[in-house]
Amino acid sequence: MTSPDSGVPRLVIAAPSSGSGKTTVATGLMAALTGRGLAVSPHKVGPDYIDPGYHALATGRVGRNVDAYLCGAELVAPLFLHGARGCDIAVVEGVMGLYDGAAGEGELASTAQVAKLLRAPVVLVVDASSQSRSVAALVHGFVSWDPEVRIGGVILNKVASDRHEGLLREAVDSVGVPVLGVLRRAAPVETPSRHLGLVPVAERGSDAVDAVAAMGAQVAAGCDLEALVGLARAAGPLPGGSAPWTPGPMPTHHPSRSVKKSKPRVAVAGGAAFTFSYAEHAELLAAAGAEVVTFDPLRDEELPEGTAGLVIGGGFPEVYASELSANEGLRKSVAELALSGAPVAAECAGLLYLCRELDGLPMCGVLDASARMSERLTLGYRDAVAVSDSALAGAGTRMRGHEFHRTVVEPGAGAAPAWGMRTPERRVEGFVERGVHASYLHTHWAAEPGVARRFVERCRTS
Repeated sequence: MTSPDSGVPRLVIAAPSSGSGKTTVATGLMAALTGRGLAVSPHKVGPDYIDPGYHALATGRVGRNVDAYLCGAELVAPLFLHGARGCDIAVVEGVMGLYDGAAGEGELASTAQVAKLLRAPVVLVVDASSQSRSVAALVHGFVSWDPEVRIGGVILNKVASDRHEGLLREAVDSVGVPVLGVLRRAAPVETPSRHLGLVPVAERGSDAVDAVAAMGAQVAAGCDLEALVGLARAAGPLPGGSAPWTPGPMPTHHPSRSVKKSKPRVAVAGGAAFTFSYAEHAELLAAAGAEVVTFDPLRDEELPEGTAGLVIGGGFPEVYASELSANEGLRKSVAELALSGAPVAAECAGLLYLCRELDGLPMCGVLDASARMSERLTLGYRDAVAVSDSALAGAGTRMRGHEFHRTVVEPGAGAAPAWGMRTPERRVEGFVERGVHASYLHTHWAAEPGVARRFVERCRTS
């Protein structure tokens, strides 16, 4: 086991483009190393919530994101170290192509930037299905594009035959980059997708377990695990001054305060319909003094007893609209809490759940708005500023976020909008009503810890 101070052994699994197989390789590598008795810390570049669920299944540890746009470059190494505490090795899955980042922002939020911030060697997963000697030009281009990015090896994916493998190895050898694995063309591991990407682990049960096991077996059979571990161990120390992020010390309260006031209960939606959340949010709420409890809107007929605040993150309520609508008891419980003025924070799926209806089915009715599925994908990073004072943030608070949905809410903003987007059109969106803050925008509270402290304090006083 390696302490953070000496440098956690680490690898970044990247690719020239999306669809090359990096999720299969990264998840499979995590599973294969875990199967050999190593404590593996799983990480994902970017805002994605779904891949970390598969990573958690592969390693038995919480999958965590490292996102230089949402959290700032200065928090990448501290958040990484926070997740990697006590681990033998860390595997970081990249996003899109190695050098692809936030649109129009250069290398910001790219896998390459994160690799440099973590001083981590990169393993490039190349889809070799339609090439042979040309792979050398591709690998050479990625190696030479940015000398600060260290590509320590290549894994060749979708290789057709022994002869094809020989041609590819000869080509890559000419570039001077070692081949650390070869995966043959095979029936893809069953990882079904739908309108927003892979189906989350929470919805698949034993099928997800089987898929991760298959990925692990595939990587173990086709990759040089010893060489990959050796490359990770050669990463060396992290940048000087890097220390693990912490959500903050648990606060102490005067003994005369009531239990309710000193430790308010914050209910966090979970289950198959609400799978999108960053682990740091619950950690920040707990550090701010909350008792964090999880409930499942598909199964629980009322909020946990004594709930003083409610957090409803992202997910797929549109897939479970009928079940959510049929749970009238919980819908009524949520509406009563919101109408009482208690703090409620809702992101994306949570926003839809609080609407009057979703695709014609009754929801909680907290907001006088209607939601429906759309053919149009809304996707991208956002630079936002709080328009209205709320339980989450004071007006003028600036945060960065991410939108990712195929739904439309009408109207898109209330009389007191939640956020204004710092774009030429100055779009406003979301709702602030009583204690409710509801919006499409996904944010990472580690970038602004005051959000969690403010929310918990409102829970104490509401």
